Amino acid sequence: MFYAILAYHVEQTIQSLTPQQDAALMHDLLEVNARLTREGKLGPAARLGATADAVTLRGPGEGTVVDGPFAETKEQLLGLYVLDCATQDEAIAAARDLRRVNPSAVYEIRPITFYLPGVTFPATEG
Repeated sequence: MFYAILAYHVEQTIQSLTPQQDAALMHDLLEVNARLTREGKLGPAARLGATADAVTLRGPGEGTVVDGPFAETKEQLLGLYVLDCATQDEAIAAARDLRRVNPSAVYEIRPITFYLPGVTFPATEG
């Protein structure tokens, strides 16, 4: 069974790290990533950009783009997509395509600032 591990932290604490402190943290995290990769357990891993750079697509029809990663408390994170887009507008267009087939969903679009592809997992039953 696959599990998603979502990393939550006080954003200001991470943003206040010096470059040396951030590098040390990333070094330690990458050691864990390397071990999990050797064990064949780690899939994609990413560090998301700042919440200030996030937008959310919500509302009827084509939806409205609003600043920030603001999901309603009645909403839960149920899945994720990693896309390679040249611009945020291109990513929003992709989210609109997803929304056309799932109009009740809310999609947060946030840049990824660090990405490790991990190992390839076998296909799972849907």
